[in-house]
Amino acid sequence: MRRRLIQSTLAVVLVVIAVFGVSLVIVETRTIGNSAQERVESEAVRLASIVDSRILAAEHVNAEVLRNPVSKDQYAVIRLPGKPPMEIGDKPEGDTISYTQHGEEGETVTVQEPRSAVTREVGRTLLIIGLVALLAVVAAVLLAVRQANRLASPLTDLAETAERLGSGDPRPRHKRYGVPELDRVADVLDASAERIGRMLTAERRLAADASHQLRTPLTALSMRLEEITLTDDPDTVKEEATIALTQVERLTDVVQRLLTNSRDPRTGSAVTFDLDEVIQQQLAEWRPAYRSSGRAIVSSGKRHLQAVGTPGAVAQVLAALIENSLMHGGGTVALRTRVTGNQAVIEVTDEGPGVPADLGARIFERTISGRNSTGIGLAVARDLAEADGGRLELLQAQPPVFGLFLSRTPPARKPDQERPMVR
Repeated sequence: MRRRLIQSTLAVVLVVIAVFGVSLVIVETRTIGNSAQERVESEAVRLASIVDSRILAAEHVNAEVLRNPVSKDQYAVIRLPGKPPMEIGDKPEGDTISYTQHGEEGETVTVQEPRSAVTREVGRTLLIIGLVALLAVVAAVLLAVRQANRLASPLTDLAETAERLGSGDPRPRHKRYGVPELDRVADVLDASAERIGRMLTAERRLAADASHQLRTPLTALSMRLEEITLTDDPDTVKEEATIALTQVERLTDVVQRLLTNSRDPRTGSAVTFDLDEVIQQQLAEWRPAYRSSGRAIVSSGKRHLQAVGTPGAVAQVLAALIENSLMHGGGTVALRTRVTGNQAVIEVTDEGPGVPADLGARIFERTISGRNSTGIGLAVARDLAEADGGRLELLQAQPPVFGLFLSRTPPARKPDQERPMVR
């Protein structure tokens, strides 16, 4: 590209020089020739007037008197009636420029000038024009090189940026070049890099969330399947298979919920549901794990509460809190339900040491954990709660009390979602 820009710029300059240079040479050559002719004519007229004035004054006319006015490059011949011709200067050789002037007293004055003088002057003019043209070409080449570098270097840089994006490096460069069109391309590439970065972050987050959230349900499902393989009782097999199918449905709901949150965390599918059903389902699912650890899990509080949210998401939030108590807490884990204002609250507490003071509210940040765990569970639980308009808070650090707040009334329907009145 650099070579093409330089060649195109140089071609334009050469065309301009050829058009205007040739015209200038022709004009200057003619001007110099006409000037020399006028100079010779003017000298002949001047000498003729001098001779006329001396004849009328009865003064002697000779070559010595007329020599000083004549230029050293000119040759003059004065012819008086009845007298021999008078010569002034050296007679030029070769081609000459001449002019003859007739005086009022019958004399004739002829002035000649060698054409070589005109040729030398034309040569000097052509040399000057040639030097100017050469300087113009050099300046054009330097300007073309500078402009080519200004355009080609940013394009090369933008190509490298695009290649980086294609190779999986989505960091925006925020580099601009002072050329509006190239800056526009840089803006688009930076915006694409930011979008790709967000997409990669969302994909990594989805993978981490999925691996964390699916770990416990898959473990429970494998335990059910193992129990099926170890028993010969058809009723037990049927019961365990039914529970396993229920767990598979919840597992499908977990995957769907994670996918929905990865696309748009604000998108919810809230419905009115019975909190008791979700709590009892979690108790039944987690009791075997707590029993094997020598601990208990119980529920208390207000019954038959209706809440607004996604049952699967609420179940996942409770599962994260229960698993957190199983891994990091101690003693009996209690799920208490109560009502505050227009909200239903599910509190999850245990008898363990609680949340360290240096963590506090940061316990919900990703990769933050008081023990050697991933630090993802509580962050995902808060995202799931907020997706349906609820919230998850740490109400007390020691002993730990987590509160899941859910609305008891559906959100108001927006005007554009209202059904038209039928008349």
